[in-house]
Amino acid sequence: MENIVCKFGGTSMADGNVISRVKKIVEADAERRYVVVSAPGKRYGADVKITDLLYAAVNAAKDGDVATFEKNYSKISERFIGILKELNCSAEFTEEITADLAEIKNRIVSEKEEDYAASRGEFLAAKIMARLLAVPFVDAVEIIFFNADGTLCEKTYEAVYARLRNVKRAVIPGFYGRGADGRVKTFSRGGGDITGAVIAAGARASLYENWTDVSGFYACDPKIVSSPQRISSLSYAELRELSYMGASVLHSESVFPVRAAGIPIHILNTFRPEEKGTKIVAAHSEKTDGGVVTGIAGKKGFTVITLEKSLMNAEIGFAAKVLTAVAEEGIPLEHMPSGIDTLSVVLESSRLAGGVKERLIEKIKKETHTERVFLHENISLIATVGHGLRGCIGASARLFKALADEGISVITIDQGSSELNIIVGVEDRDCDRAIAAIYRAFFSATA
Repeated sequence: MENIVCKFGGTSMADGNVISRVKKIVEADAERRYVVVSAPGKRYGADVKITDLLYAAVNAAKDGDVATFEKNYSKISERFIGILKELNCSAEFTEEITADLAEIKNRIVSEKEEDYAASRGEFLAAKIMARLLAVPFVDAVEIIFFNADGTLCEKTYEAVYARLRNVKRAVIPGFYGRGADGRVKTFSRGGGDITGAVIAAGARASLYENWTDVSGFYACDPKIVSSPQRISSLSYAELRELSYMGASVLHSESVFPVRAAGIPIHILNTFRPEEKGTKIVAAHSEKTDGGVVTGIAGKKGFTVITLEKSLMNAEIGFAAKVLTAVAEEGIPLEHMPSGIDTLSVVLESSRLAGGVKERLIEKIKKETHTERVFLHENISLIATVGHGLRGCIGASARLFKALADEGISVITIDQGSSELNIIVGVEDRDCDRAIAAIYRAFFSATA
């Protein structure tokens, strides 16, 4: 018997009707053994996610704003009680969840711990899903552990295996686990995808299904290009590139646990379960899609700091001094294009607020003795990704001709040694047009 781990996102847990869909999906395949769920998401455009309400509630508790806390927590309670009614849950189970809601409220008020509060949407959603499926609820704090520095502890995988290996089917809440101090610790937002991948790796699954509200990955954002081509298959490496650059179907960090274990991921649509979705596989040799480019994705809000200095290429340690200055400010490096006498660092603009930008530039000038420093803000990075780019003659020419024909100026160019992607920097205002132009060049579609 195969062992499938399936994770359902917030839209798949939004209300009782959708949760009933999830039940049918799980029960339709006996190989779907371990179910990971997110907190209820939006039911409609103006709705508020449960996790956002929990963050608002705990922040109000920290501020001593009783009225705002009560307002937000009432919405949380009403939402869960409404789900129970829609699912026709028993009076006994409704009383149990009501008691949980009361206990959670008291703990948020008394302890004011953000991670604990934020995790309770998943906790309650998983309890409801487990009752609906009539299977065990396994709390994530029993099997997912974090180190003191916030990284995932390796003992997690054996704990998952030991706890689940003799359990035919179970439900586990996503997004959190147990910190080194014994308290609830969360992943970054969207971390339910990571939980699903961790459970898949620990349970030695044959497949990790990630159910959401879209039918897989598309070659670019459907908001930019009408009806773009769906990607039937892509590699882990391509997924990482596209997810990081804005393709938000799946949390980019969720790749690592399953990639290490060689477990494929299947992105599927809860609302259209009959559609094939997108398969994410370990190696390029497993890909089924043809063509040069797999997908195009863009991300706005970058700043390029460019240094110009004669004989820079002969100066030992020049780049190290620049990178040390960036690291001392606690800023992750995005890209570092360079020339003979120039070097640029591409950084997220949000990391440069509050005087950080000015301080960093002065530090770089002091350490490198460079006076010619240029700043270019409001830059978008656009990644054109695909294993087919490797060794493909003329691929770059097609890309840059497409941008030139649109009258779009390229600020930076970067290509990794793997030849998996070509990254260009353009003005934020040109981002969408650039993505559409590149898509047309490689997919011959009408934007």
